[in-house]
Amino acid sequence: MAEELILLDEWLSMFGMRARIALAEKGIKYEYKEEDLENKSQMLLKMNPIHKKIPVLIHKGKPISESIIIVEYIDEVWKDKVPFLPSDPYQKAQAKFWADFVNKKVGDVGGRIWAGKRDEIELAKKELIEGLKELENVLGDKPYFGGDTFGFVDIALIPFYSWFYTYEKLCNFKVEEECEKLIVWAKRCKQRDSVSKSVADEKEVYEFVVNYRMRFELD
Repeated sequence: MAEELILLDEWLSMFGMRARIALAEKGIKYEYKEEDLENKSQMLLKMNPIHKKIPVLIHKGKPISESIIIVEYIDEVWKDKVPFLPSDPYQKAQAKFWADFVNKKVGDVGGRIWAGKRDEIELAKKELIEGLKELENVLGDKPYFGGDTFGFVDIALIPFYSWFYTYEKLCNFKVEEECEKLIVWAKRCKQRDSVSKSVADEKEVYEFVVNYRMRFELD
């Protein structure tokens, strides 16, 4: 299978982490290709000509782009493994809704923190905390967002845990003080090999962001 499956990725990308976790959960072997996003490969430009972004999963020569779509694709193709999405249509729709919520209220808002100008960060911090609290309410007292089973929404959100440290340093707050249950959930997820071996180190993320902000004079 390795020669049939390639992942174009960038190690610090929370979106790439989703694909890596999904592949690891299913026990799928693949070829990993690290991309230099400042000098994108011809393969990336060919396989994702619209957005020219990672991750891209190439299965039997055919590309699949956008991390949430990749996770769903992996779930559908490798059906013999434990599913990420519930079979019930309503519950499946709900899982997709909250994964989209993560994209908008954690991904987009988090991007405004780490790559935004200093005067924009405080408002983004407020929005991020509101979004995380909403997710904590959805999680409730369940071990995972899907109940007892690690699934679609968990895969969508857990990569951002690697970025929490950066958000905290830039915004001068602690996620755990705002969303204690969410941190308990994150630590539970990190106990899974699929997660611990697929996510970036939080200090490496922060170092990257500090250098990025210095380079573009965002502070």
